[in-house]
Amino acid sequence: MSDPTTTAAGTRTAERPRRPRPDLPPLEPGLASRYYTDPTVAEREQRLIFDRAWQLVGHVTDLPNPGSRIVGTVGRKEVVAVRTEDGDIRAHLNTCRHRGTRLVAGPGEEKALRCPYHGWTYHLDGTLVGAPENRTIPCLDKTKLSLFSARVEVFCGLIFVNLDRNAEPLTPQLEGVRPLLERYLGGEMEPFGTHRIHLPDPQFTQKSNWKVAVDNYLEGYHVPVAHPGLMRLLDYKRYSVQTAPAYTAYEAPLREKASDNTVERLYQRLVRPMPGLDLAQGDERIFRYIAIYPNTVIDLYPDHVLIWKMTPLGVDEVNVPGTYLRRKDCDLRTRAAQRLNLYVSKITNHEDEDLVARMQIGLGNTDFTPGPLSLREKGVAWFADRIRGDLGDLDGDLDREAAR
Repeated sequence: MSDPTTTAAGTRTAERPRRPRPDLPPLEPGLASRYYTDPTVAEREQRLIFDRAWQLVGHVTDLPNPGSRIVGTVGRKEVVAVRTEDGDIRAHLNTCRHRGTRLVAGPGEEKALRCPYHGWTYHLDGTLVGAPENRTIPCLDKTKLSLFSARVEVFCGLIFVNLDRNAEPLTPQLEGVRPLLERYLGGEMEPFGTHRIHLPDPQFTQKSNWKVAVDNYLEGYHVPVAHPGLMRLLDYKRYSVQTAPAYTAYEAPLREKASDNTVERLYQRLVRPMPGLDLAQGDERIFRYIAIYPNTVIDLYPDHVLIWKMTPLGVDEVNVPGTYLRRKDCDLRTRAAQRLNLYVSKITNHEDEDLVARMQIGLGNTDFTPGPLSLREKGVAWFADRIRGDLGDLDGDLDREAAR
């Protein structure tokens, strides 16, 4: 890209190339290709990241009544989240303590959790209450056979689960984005559409490592090249990024200039903020995005919210299920804007699906150290730093493991 220069008389002269800014400190480099292609790294991530990290499994609207349950994923493991009789939300590994059968196949509502294999039955709090023909089971001690529990925190209506009893509480780590999320997720929310974050759908499987998908979400540097529709809607020059230890938040305002695309132009005309949003904060004309480490992402639009996450299925495959949420009292105009927004987003998502698949193929071609990052890729640098911190001395540790 180059800068035009203008004389005092206003005539244009030859353009001169822009030069790098030596006064700006460089970002830490991105991850080397091995992080995205090596199966041993994927195994290490399960132990050192997903077994210890807070994972989004749903929204409180998924568990409306006592006995309501959903099945969520924590890396490659499954948990069942339930609302108990006293209104609390609990989570357990989705494994019967008898012989390890998967307890629950999907969402539902029952007064207890009953294994479909031999009928062992558990209270919603996970305690074992019954086993058929229990007199034939020597030394059966129900008090020692409760389901394996997981920690639960509900933040702004979002249900997070953690398998690590010693993990740092999540809520204090997210206090910096609480005011923002409370504006968008406060009040009475309802899911809309058929997709849910706790219902992985093959149509949302992408051919890339989960970290490639996260990297792609975290930066807007590719928008002018790869997302023409988004570029027509958003003021790219005013794209901004803020990072914190547990999350990255970024935003871009909508352009004032009408798009030359009919659907996008109609969205620009119809968009208005959901009830509860703050016009003084620019909520009516800004697209906001939050990524919570390691793989939870939240899209905050004027007309709706999308919560989703990147769930690894293997070293080169990821599922990206999500739930669309809106205020129950949205008017017809806002609901019309939602449909238009979803149409535009679907196009963007297909473009991203192609991009991450290309990225994965390229990463698999050779071992290489990535080039310098743009300042617009600040979120990518943040994510790479967190991954390195969790995985430790990758080369040294993996080489030692291979030598055993």
